[in-house]
Amino acid sequence: MGAALGADGHGGDAGVRVIHVVPAITEEASGPSYSVVRLCQSLMEAGEDVTLAALDWSPFPSMPGFMKVFPLGIGPRRLGRSPDMSRWLMGETSEGKADVVHSHGMWQMNALYPGWAAKGSKVKLVVSPRGALSVWAMSHGSRFKKIFWPLLQRPALAGASCFHATAEAEYQDIRRLGFLQPVAVIPNGIDVPEFVPRAVSCDRTLLFLGRIHPVKGIDVLLNAWAGVMPRFPDWRLLVVGTDRGYGVQGGYREQMKALAAKLQLARIEFVEPLYGEAKWTAYREADLVILPSHSENFGMTVAESLAAGTPAIVTKGAPWQGLEAHRSGWWIDQGIDALVACLTEAMAQSPDELVRRGINGREWMMREFSWHSVGTRMDQTYRWVMEGGEVPPWVRID
Repeated sequence: MGAALGADGHGGDAGVRVIHVVPAITEEASGPSYSVVRLCQSLMEAGEDVTLAALDWSPFPSMPGFMKVFPLGIGPRRLGRSPDMSRWLMGETSEGKADVVHSHGMWQMNALYPGWAAKGSKVKLVVSPRGALSVWAMSHGSRFKKIFWPLLQRPALAGASCFHATAEAEYQDIRRLGFLQPVAVIPNGIDVPEFVPRAVSCDRTLLFLGRIHPVKGIDVLLNAWAGVMPRFPDWRLLVVGTDRGYGVQGGYREQMKALAAKLQLARIEFVEPLYGEAKWTAYREADLVILPSHSENFGMTVAESLAAGTPAIVTKGAPWQGLEAHRSGWWIDQGIDALVACLTEAMAQSPDELVRRGINGREWMMREFSWHSVGTRMDQTYRWVMEGGEVPPWVRID
């Protein structure tokens, strides 16, 4: 817990009692495994009483003390079913041991339990779709979604007191689907590491770092690399990541390696996932980071690359239009031709120019994406949802 506990173990005068619910927290500290944990920590620093509920999906070597793990129940693993989690949430809400339940993600049973638990109680439900409501996400993936959405997922979301969107595009997705509740538009935060100047090198690197998944547009990247590779013999492409993870079917990484072989790509390497300092070293040693996604609610790899001082190229499937305004990268249309044109421009820049753009991005992250700022806004959102009053400026009620 994030504050001194009362006799009932849930905070007494500690402030807002919040339960965050996620499918899982994994060793790869990116996406929700990073952003939700850090959000919890920033709320605890503000004096709130926080519990993070997750499924026991995979071993986690350093589980946070405020985290509570529940076993998976009978049924397909990807369904995320956990009767123990459901019962616990029901007990916490019915016994008045929580003020807010904040659900992250969709399309699994664990994303339904918060709505079921909050229904009929005084507990406020806050929902972070985490990109699951985008046009791409709604139209791709399992056909099971067509049944799950009207029968289970949409009714569970209907009881939300407030949604949380990490960018304007996600706010639009929420409204497009007909939800009229308030939406707090608050970005993910980022921890800005110590600045380490890039070592001078004859080799230059274009880096993709993230999940190897169809939504990431890696096939587009490989085709674009085929178009620019002959003109830039001093550049190499690193594709870092895995296609394994909760709710993800393996095999796509091998498909992408087969595509690279078919295209006869040179100076390309597929690298296993990197964690901790090794990940930050990869960002620092890259000249450019690329995220050619079809759909992203945020795109943590972009924030991480900028925090490390490396500029980024991002397609308009991700909400990073600020790259242009802050002269810290490129925000481009989706598709092979647009990516080839941008890579041709960006890779022709001098090392000094790319360093300048990276420093611009790092300063931008420090100004606007600190976890203290993000946690404060989320904390005030909870209190507004509970108590009413003046609408916070980042909350949209239109």
